[in-house]
Amino acid sequence: MKKILIPTDFSENSWNAIQYAVAFFKKTQCTFYILHIASAEDVVIDDAMFQVENEHEALLTDNLTSDAKNQLKSLVKRIEKLPLNTKHTFEPLLEYIFFVDGIRKTIITKQIDFIVMGTKGATNALQRAIGSNTGDVITKVKCPVLVIPENATYRRPKEVAFPTDYNINYKSRILDTLTQLLVDKNATLRVVHVAKKEEELSENQLSNKNFLDQYLGDTIPHSFHFLSNSSIEHAVQCFVESRDIDMITMVAKNLNFFQRILFHPLVEEISYHTDIPFLVLHE
Repeated sequence: MKKILIPTDFSENSWNAIQYAVAFFKKTQCTFYILHIASAEDVVIDDAMFQVENEHEALLTDNLTSDAKNQLKSLVKRIEKLPLNTKHTFEPLLEYIFFVDGIRKTIITKQIDFIVMGTKGATNALQRAIGSNTGDVITKVKCPVLVIPENATYRRPKEVAFPTDYNINYKSRILDTLTQLLVDKNATLRVVHVAKKEEELSENQLSNKNFLDQYLGDTIPHSFHFLSNSSIEHAVQCFVESRDIDMITMVAKNLNFFQRILFHPLVEEISYHTDIPFLVLHE
């Protein structure tokens, strides 16, 4: 039984993430926790969560809670109209707390295995490709996160790209999550080393690459690729297009490299932010 957390703000973008998650875990017995986190700024809070100080605030809090509960009920009814899957159950959750704190709390109390989040791409080059809430979860919460862009529709991930610079040691916990997904989906992993120019790998880089190769072994179909480009983002875009990539996976620990690919402001030629799901792995 897997426990999947899907935060929602009731937008069509978060609905797209729900649809993707249901399809992605179609063959897996799951409980999906549909979590709405209302802004803690909407209520009067103290160290003990929040307290009501007068009748006006009590009415405000009641209205906020009632409205959110009704929206959650409506959302679950909408989910239940999707093709019935007897392996799936859905549980709505409501929290009044700061966003990341709410995610962390739910991960602990519900023993979450995976987070699935929708994200809306930038509308111009000055905006970030990943929204602030999604970005905070990716960087501050240590749980695998499947990020579903606004234009992504589910198709079985046959080709998964794994951009890396080989500068981190790959932990078994990270690779176990990845290999389980690859086996379940009968997918091939394409490990992509991107650098400004072709150079011999350092001893540490070579050791990490060899470990990855040995770990994947004969069980996981995989290949290694090198791309030389001054722009990591353009290199990844070219690889995604040329290999018909269905998903990109990265390790959050490799922060500088990771942020260049996932958090860099969009340019017109870069579309993978809006089309391709990202699986972000944590130790």
